[in-house]
Amino acid sequence: MTGRLAVLAAAVLATGCSSSQQAGTSARAPGPLRVLVTISTFESFALGVGGDRIAVSSLVPVGASPEDYQPAPADIERLHAADVLIENGVGLESWLARTIDNAKNPSLDIVTATRGLAVKDGNPHLWMDPELARGYVRTIRDALDARDPAGKTSYDRNAAAYDAKLVALEREIAARIDTIPPGSRAMIVFHNAWQYYDDRFGLRTVGVVELSPGQEPNPQYIAKLIGLAKSAHVRAVFAEPEYSPKLVQSLAQSAGIATIESLYDDSIGNDPRVRTYEDMLRYDTATIVRALGGKAA
Repeated sequence: MTGRLAVLAAAVLATGCSSSQQAGTSARAPGPLRVLVTISTFESFALGVGGDRIAVSSLVPVGASPEDYQPAPADIERLHAADVLIENGVGLESWLARTIDNAKNPSLDIVTATRGLAVKDGNPHLWMDPELARGYVRTIRDALDARDPAGKTSYDRNAAAYDAKLVALEREIAARIDTIPPGSRAMIVFHNAWQYYDDRFGLRTVGVVELSPGQEPNPQYIAKLIGLAKSAHVRAVFAEPEYSPKLVQSLAQSAGIATIESLYDDSIGNDPRVRTYEDMLRYDTATIVRALGGKAA
């Protein structure tokens, strides 16, 4: 009888443990909420909302492009251990779905930060407009509230404070862009990350060097860009740190205009001046204003 009771007790204990593990798959583990973002630029949004209740890191390293990123086995391990993943969506992270499948993490909450925002021409770079970045922050707030209800008051307070910073940032950038002479507000950029920024602040991207990730333009296309630069009186062509500047330099030399090699968008930089989203946009704006003939701050 004693042996039968022992077997029964062991079975009940095993059943109780199994139920507890299943119930806990969506509960918060002790310690900070483990949050992954796809690109380093989004770390600012996550930390702005989560504060010290989260530990956040980026899948795509600083300085790498999310559009042609090749995930490593370590990325799968990090996804397996994460509580929340914040992605952009709109086709930016084409490699991500398979990586998530391989991570086999049924308790992972996947947050698409562009949810509910108006997308233009399939362009995924909505965060380059601070007004749309506020939408990212609201979506992240709602996701953290749902995953960690005990932190709701903190998340909501942090999100409101960060939202106010973004409102102030938008006004600051608009004032700086307004110093550029109206006839000089045209740019040629390396890839089409600037549509939302341009539309918000009254600039024009008249040409893009790289139309598709990793695809170099042919000579005929470069000749077309040179013609556009001259006809639109473009003062500068802008590259990005994660891409080779050779094409931009060649284009600028042929068009007789300046080369600017340090605009950031898909990734913040290792330079301490561009370690956060706000710093990145301030740096980019100062670079653009200076190159297009606006007034220095």
